[in-house]
Amino acid sequence: PYGGAVRPRPPWRDLDPVTEDPEEAPYDFRVGVPDGGLFPLATWRRLIAGELRARAVTAGYHDAAGHPGLRRAIARYVGVARSVRARPDDVLLTQGAQQALDLIGRVLIAPGDRVAVEEPGYPPARMLFAAMGARVTGVPVDEQGLVVAALPPGVRLVYVTPSHQFPLGVPMSLERRAALLDWAARHDAVIVEDDYDSEFRFSERPLAPLQSLDRTGRVLYVGTFSKTLLPMLRLGFLVAPASLRAALRAAKRLADWHGDPVAQAALARFIDDGELPRHIRRATRAYAARHELIVAALRGDLAEWLTPMPSTAGLHVCARLNPGVPAFLGEVRARARRLGVAVEPLAGYYAGEPEHGLVLGYGAIPAERVPEGLRRLRRAFAEPA
Repeated sequence: PYGGAVRPRPPWRDLDPVTEDPEEAPYDFRVGVPDGGLFPLATWRRLIAGELRARAVTAGYHDAAGHPGLRRAIARYVGVARSVRARPDDVLLTQGAQQALDLIGRVLIAPGDRVAVEEPGYPPARMLFAAMGARVTGVPVDEQGLVVAALPPGVRLVYVTPSHQFPLGVPMSLERRAALLDWAARHDAVIVEDDYDSEFRFSERPLAPLQSLDRTGRVLYVGTFSKTLLPMLRLGFLVAPASLRAALRAAKRLADWHGDPVAQAALARFIDDGELPRHIRRATRAYAARHELIVAALRGDLAEWLTPMPSTAGLHVCARLNPGVPAFLGEVRARARRLGVAVEPLAGYYAGEPEHGLVLGYGAIPAERVPEGLRRLRRAFAEPA
């Protein structure tokens, strides 16, 4: 095709398409990738086959909100597992958490609106809101989570990951949660609660979500099965206040009409049959073992350079570069890659002045490979430039 005459509007000119590294590393500490080997493929195949036999080929389109059986199953599951207050009609099925954020932005954000995100935080959320024309402001995170006192005036929407802050891993304290809800009520703002990585917990039960503490209908709760099951399934959901339900369903219909009814029906049976909690228990045991190996190395062989952030959940560990250590992580990562080790820099999660460190994921690497991968990472730090 001929090219060059037509240009995208300004927010999209500066956004580069994000592509995965095509070259897999033998010791892969990428972030946000679950272990596909833990996925109960035989069970899923049986459920999908059952739905295809039962449905054959159906004419017509389906409800934009999604499969009613899956919405019922999710409402029950998040009520028991996360104390989320939801009826089936409050649940809207999406193509992962990212589409949930996209629908929320379409319905609530106008160009020029101010949106607050965590700093450091989840880059795709920040880029999405910016692409919608919002003025995106990063708000610092400390050991209690988002610093509510640092929220600027005029914010329309606040995006947070309170259960397991991404990427630092700290949970938002109950005091800070109450402060954020109070701030949103006083400033007529909306809170988007992304319950990132809340399923895989290695210690105490998490604090009640913002959604269950909310008494004014200002919190939209976003969840996904991309981390608990597989990213390729593209199954997520959002729980919204009744006042936004019709608009969000209309936005979903205009975006892609509806999701895959066969996969949604299979997931409903997967949850109703108790397969999801069984899978989460098994996966949590596997991830806990890898988490312990990485934390032990950070406190041992790698302690000269890195200090781990406290973490009791999720699929990664964040480690800050020690004071006085030169910020030479670009060279370290390059040497590590030559040794077959893939790691991600903490600086990549900042929009402004970054803090230096590494974010080590353990979903994509088997437990037996973790020790050798960490030994090679230590060599990358220890080798002279």
